[in-house]
Parts: sequence; structure tokens; C-alpha cells
Amino acid sequence: MSLISDLKTENYCCMLSPDSILFEDHHLLVVNKPAPLLTQAPSQIPSLESMAKAYIKEKYAKPAGVYLGVPHRLDRPVSGVVCFARNTKAAQRVQAQFQERKVRKVYWALVEGDVIPEAGVWEDWIRKKVDEARVERAAEGESRAKLAKLGYRALKRVEGGTLLELSPLTGRTHQLRVQTAWRGHPVFGDATYGSKLDFGHVALEPRDRVIALHAHSLTISHPFTQKELTFVAPLPGTWTAFESGEVITES
Repeated sequence: MSLISDLKTENYCCMLSPDSILFEDHHLLVVNKPAPLLTQAPSQIPSLESMAKAYIKEKYAKPAGVYLGVPHRLDRPVSGVVCFARNTKAAQRVQAQFQERKVRKVYWALVEGDVIPEAGVWEDWIRKKVDEARVERAAEGESRAKLAKLGYRALKRVEGGTLLELSPLTGRTHQLRVQTAWRGHPVFGDATYGSKLDFGHVALEPRDRVIALHAHSLTISHPFTQKELTFVAPLPGTWTAFESGEVITES
């Protein structure tokens, strides 16, 4: 991959490469995150945040520490668009857009089986499992239950499954992964939620495995100019084997 030198062996570079940067100005830094890199982590663990800080520090010759706001994150095994804020005011304004659901997020996912009907909205009540990094089904009114809404449409049939475009209408933990899996269509490689298919490079440790879920685009308003901006992240090389297939809906 272009962003870091070798994810398989965890021989991480400390810097971002220019082709991983989707947008940059004095207020924002938008990056195409590879999997299985953490978005944010303690200083001794490689993360996209630490690499972005190192990039800014070197490029702008900053002698002191670098501020970087993290208004949203992607799960470790997920790739795609991540937007950082380069000052506190920008961070507050972008964070508010996420909290008020004024951003538009589009994901692409390779899921098992033929998804029928080919478009619609899924609604589920979910809750995070106590002391576990996963969520479970819940019933409306149950303790900690939250409604998850997800728009979807099938783009292409591929070997073993379907390429979906997913548009989350809520921002729940793992909601894309569970809402597809609960309908019999787990994301390729997502063993946590029932996938039986491997995806990407072979990884011995669960933390180093990747899944076929990619944050394809993110649309926000610039925190100062208010101009609408859409950032699109190219697919990782692990998806090239699935480029052929029967097109269902032109994207």
C-alpha cells in the first residue's frame, strides 16, 4: 500500500505519503486510511493520527507539538476517508456537523450472497455488548438500545456476493457490519459477525485482519468557508480481484 510500508509485518512508516492525502489546507487534513491501521491510539502504537502529526510537523517545520482534532474514526479493519482538523475551531465545527448528522457518508462493502431487494433502508435496534468490542441485537425500549438506520443499494454481483453502496442514516458502532450480517450478508472477511470468507492478506493475529468495508466518500461543509466538500478515497489494492462482475446499478 502507498500509505505505510508493510501492514503485514507491521513495519510501519512514520509518515504519510503524498498520494494518501485527499485534501489539505490550514484547517483540514483528509487522508485515505488503510486497514488494519488504527485511526487513533496511544503514542507507542502506530496510528493514522500519529502519522498525520508527523507529516505536518515535518512539512511545516513545526518545532513543538502538533494539534490534530479527530472528529470521527474508522474501525481498525476498515479503510477509507478520515478527516482531521488542524485547529481547535475547525475541530469544534466539524465535530458539530457529525453530531448534528449534517455530513454524508458513503461506504462500499463486499458482502456474501445476493442482496434482494436490491435497494432500500434497513432499521434495527442495537446495543454495544458490555466489555466487548462488538454489538448485539436489542428490542425497542430495552436498556441501551439505539435505533440504527442504513440506506443501501446493490451495485454489482461479484464472485461469492454483492458489492453494496451503504449510506448510514445514524452513526452506531459497527452498524454497517451488523445490519448486513443480520440479513445473511456479512462483509467479506468479517469473522466477528459471521463471515466465512477470507479477504485481503493472510494475518495470523485477529487485529491484523482486514474486511471488505471501505469509507468511499465523505461530504462536509468547510468549517470556515462553508463550501460543500466531497472527499473520495480510492479503493485498496485488495479489491482489484472483484472489479469484474455483473453491474446492477451504475454508481
